[in-house]
Amino acid sequence: MDAEITELAIDRVPAVVELCRRALDLPEDAAEAPAIVDALWARAGVDRPVVTLGAYRGGRLVGAVICSVAGAESRLGHVDLVAVDPAVRRQGVGRALLGHAERTLAGLGAAEVLLAGNPPWYAWPGIDVRYTPAVCAAVALGYRQDRTAWNMTADLSYAGSPALRSTAAAEARLAGQGVAVRRAEPADLPALAAFARSTFGGAWDAELAGSVGRPGAGCHLAERDGEVIGFAAWGSSRPSWFGPMGTSPAAEGSGIGGVLLRRCLRDQRAAGVESAQIGWVGPVAFYSGSAGARIERVFFLYRRTLAG
Repeated sequence: MDAEITELAIDRVPAVVELCRRALDLPEDAAEAPAIVDALWARAGVDRPVVTLGAYRGGRLVGAVICSVAGAESRLGHVDLVAVDPAVRRQGVGRALLGHAERTLAGLGAAEVLLAGNPPWYAWPGIDVRYTPAVCAAVALGYRQDRTAWNMTADLSYAGSPALRSTAAAEARLAGQGVAVRRAEPADLPALAAFARSTFGGAWDAELAGSVGRPGAGCHLAERDGEVIGFAAWGSSRPSWFGPMGTSPAAEGSGIGGVLLRRCLRDQRAAGVESAQIGWVGPVAFYSGSAGARIERVFFLYRRTLAG
């Protein structure tokens, strides 16, 4: 029996969450299905076109795909999530959903489709290499791998973890240099967003808006003479994820980054998180040295040009 594929309305969020709980093989992903679906679909839809398609068999939701158009580049479409019920795998459901997603994205102006995260809110940077059937499906459907990304894990499960060590001495040293470190409040968002845009570009200002003042999220900043010179945030995509973080190039090497990082990790620990994911990591050595973090998840990112 072929699957019937239709666009899903936002009231189908609970059904998609339940499907993801069944379909996501990694326990940490299945456990965070509500936050993943909320970030991709219910929340991210306010700033970019987001479409969720469902595959039904016998009236039962057996597959779903969430896709979107890049906010800064409308010619790039993203497949943010594909979930297929284990009971119907290898029966063409995933292929049919991806085909519909590609046509939907083309209709929204996309000339290229990425199996990769669409910041500021994304599930994962790409396909976790442990989802081997998904990697095989991407290659079979004509996608080419063009990047590799990784997350690092900071262990927050015990009091002596290097990720949770005190920042008091470092903060006192910074204070002596005229640098104040504190928790960011909603009133700080305009200055934080301006600093993020002018220093780093990209979509970090939107991620900050998703972290400051929200339950299950937070942000800390460093300032000198009232000017922001660094920030670190957590929880924008989901409570267990850390990031983004940035320090002014003029302040690099001052120890600000390590202080901001560990203040956030202590917040996550207080919120009940025992293993923090540092998403889409660049400076591996910094996170290893500052928090004892280790590379644990590796992702392949794929893309395919759509036929003209």
